[in-house]
Amino acid sequence: MTNEELNEKFAALAIAQAKTEAQMAITEAQMARTDAQIARNEAKLTNMGIHIGGIANSHGQSTEEYFYNSLFDNPRLGNITFNEISKNLHNKIPNLEDEFDITMFNGNNVALIECKYRAKEEDVVKLIEKKVGNFRLLYPCYASHTIYLGIAGFSFDARLEKFAKENGVAILKQKGDVVEIEADNLKAY
Repeated sequence: MTNEELNEKFAALAIAQAKTEAQMAITEAQMARTDAQIARNEAKLTNMGIHIGGIANSHGQSTEEYFYNSLFDNPRLGNITFNEISKNLHNKIPNLEDEFDITMFNGNNVALIECKYRAKEEDVVKLIEKKVGNFRLLYPCYASHTIYLGIAGFSFDARLEKFAKENGVAILKQKGDVVEIEADNLKAY
């Protein structure tokens, strides 16, 4: 191969290398834009998650408040009357922490009521398999008490109700005219 042919090959190689480097620069710029877009999307998703989590927490709190207020003046589950009611009973020991949405007590019995905006079968399973055991460990003074369970929610499906009934879990749901209206200081405008 002659010097001239060699120089032509080097020149062609240099041109090809310049084109490759130009293409790589374009690709790097596109990757930087893509990375920036991904970062913006991640920020939006995080923000949406915070908002959705806030909505879920609000639903949960309003559900607990509704059923607690509904039971407060007449704390009972089926034909069992209780003389004490607590909301969001929380305790922790080493390696175990739990909260119980509504807890009712009398001399011999405890009722644990899990509140869910939309109750699901796994909520009942968790109540039976986890919450009872956790309560007995966190509150050993109630070890000899009989524990009854209830699932409270604004929305149930027929399958869940059947499952809860088959497992001896009470169902608490919103019905009819249970709204309390305080209007002693009502003013006309």
